[in-house]
Amino acid sequence: MTIYFTIAFRVVTIMLILLISTLIISGRRTLDQLPVFDFLTIIVIGAITGADIAEPKVHHFHITFAIVMTYLLQKFLNIMHLKSITFRRLTTFPPIILVQDGKMIYKNIKSVKYTIDEVLMLLRQKDIFNISEVRYAILEPNGEISILRKNSVQTLSNEDITHSMEDVNLSYTIILEGKLQDRNLGVIGISKEETLELIQKEGFNDYKEIFFASMDKKKNIYISPYNFEWDHI
Repeated sequence: MTIYFTIAFRVVTIMLILLISTLIISGRRTLDQLPVFDFLTIIVIGAITGADIAEPKVHHFHITFAIVMTYLLQKFLNIMHLKSITFRRLTTFPPIILVQDGKMIYKNIKSVKYTIDEVLMLLRQKDIFNISEVRYAILEPNGEISILRKNSVQTLSNEDITHSMEDVNLSYTIILEGKLQDRNLGVIGISKEETLELIQKEGFNDYKEIFFASMDKKKNIYISPYNFEWDHI
């Protein structure tokens, strides 16, 4: 029975240590708002405490010491994070523009390892169903996306929105990474030949020059080329 009392005692003390250290590390921030090294600290402390609880032969004091040392290292890194711009740039992700002026930015989307479908999902979660509405879509360091709508969309009143709901057109993906999406062309009711004519009018000779293109049922086309020049934050 002694071993069970030992385990129970360790669970209680470790839980108290974890609670205190987590509150100190995270403060009022949620886990998705933590810097990378703060998040790693919580994971490491969890791994250390797991060894303490599961293996009674491990000295409890050694585990406690390891937790305290991990916490002290985190505090040192946190001070460096606050005081050193260079260190902060190395240990956190800067905000990055994914969409500008209704155009997806190929290099930035690939650099954050997102797919087009994931970017479109993030936009829909912000009530953006047509990429042409977006002035800027910025991926923040915590993984959230911030949207700045174009002025023409931002200045609509509630009454204007109510009266124009019937005129809202959902846009469909017609070109995805240089490949034509035949199924969506059928939904819109446009042929490949007519689509090619439309992109040629926009200055493109081939589908392969286009990273992403969408079109609504009124045949308004919105093109994001691979070589789009974007603003840098």
